[in-house]
Amino acid sequence: QVHVVESGGGSVQVGGSLKLSCATSGYSYCNRDMSWYRQAPGNEREFVSSLDGGGFTDYAHSVQGRFTLSEDSAENTMYLQMNSLKPEDTAMYFCKIHLYGTLCRYNDMTYWGKGTLVTISS
Repeated sequence: QVHVVESGGGSVQVGGSLKLSCATSGYSYCNRDMSWYRQAPGNEREFVSSLDGGGFTDYAHSVQGRFTLSEDSAENTMYLQMNSLKPEDTAMYFCKIHLYGTLCRYNDMTYWGKGTLVTISS
């Protein structure tokens, strides 16, 4: 069974920093693309950042220059370092993993974590 678990959320002041983690497990012989999305109350879930199987990163314009993705491949964990946080960054942050590969039993399947809450206070 594939597991995706976010952690690291909390409350921080404007201009502060947080580092989110997305720990994944339960799969073998899979390539993976991993990404972060966020959803504020009353809003649609929006893309934040992604890291593909080749190590290439992408960021939403709203977080470019402030957020940085990284990965500990040995731990199957992705991190989102968030700096210079703004009130509009307040949201539930979700980790998504897309698994693929000819030897991957979960080929072309996507899994979501349950989210970790980030609150930015003025």
